[in-house]
Amino acid sequence: MVMDKLLNLMGFADEQEEIYEETSEPEEKRRKGQIVALHNRESVKVKVVEPLCFEEAQKIADDLKNRKAVVINLEQAELDLAIRVIDFVGGTAYAIGGSMQKIGKGIILVVPPNIDIDGSLAEVNQIEQKDKEVFSWVSNFPKKENSR
Repeated sequence: MVMDKLLNLMGFADEQEEIYEETSEPEEKRRKGQIVALHNRESVKVKVVEPLCFEEAQKIADDLKNRKAVVINLEQAELDLAIRVIDFVGGTAYAIGGSMQKIGKGIILVVPPNIDIDGSLAEVNQIEQKDKEVFSWVSNFPKKENSR
């Protein structure tokens, strides 16, 4: 052994091939990249209704629950019906976290929580500020005549 070490130092020793065992490291499993669609928004549908009876208010509420915006045209509705529809649909919008805004004379936009209403009609707001009634525009509807 001493002799082998001495010969090894002088460079005369038999060179032994060093055996290297190649240990294969486990290949890292490739992660699948997360693909994000840039245009992943749902298409927004706006329904336009002109209710002639109170039962249509429930259909409007169902549309709101199904995340559809609804434009309600109450210009031809009787005063009592218009008030009931506004109350019912407004309550539904509040309950689901949506919102409601007047967009014209006798026309209301009601949206679910996934849709924001941005902006307002300046002319309509000025008229509402002058009037002290809460729903001053409702008074423009034809009044139901009592047939007794």
